[in-house]
Amino acid sequence: MIPPLTRLAGTVLYDADCGFCTTCARWLERHGTCTVAPWQSQDLEALQLTEDDVTTAAWWLDVSGRATASGAQAIAAALRTCAAPYRLAGWLMTLPLVRVVAAVVYGWVARNRYRLPGATDACRIDGH
Repeated sequence: MIPPLTRLAGTVLYDADCGFCTTCARWLERHGTCTVAPWQSQDLEALQLTEDDVTTAAWWLDVSGRATASGAQAIAAALRTCAAPYRLAGWLMTLPLVRVVAAVVYGWVARNRYRLPGATDACRIDGH
């Protein structure tokens, strides 16, 4: 039995210097109910995050403002604030096997975001 697909309250942090990330963030603003914020406007020290943390992955902040997930799991949390079918996709991304696949796909997207639609040179992660 699938558990209830409840909406989450929270914030997803993204890299506003990256055109691809910004395109995805704008989509999430239209479809989700969470807050979408650039990491550049946050006090990273207060969030116990580093610049390397936030330039290499999206982050999910729970309602208390605590960073609780990064990468694919941050996206899964954000998708669970959307209507179906995205909410279901977000829930599926938390299942053990799908979670592993989602992490691999997210890693590939993060490393190659400068090649994806909406990307700019700023999307390139150092070393890639």
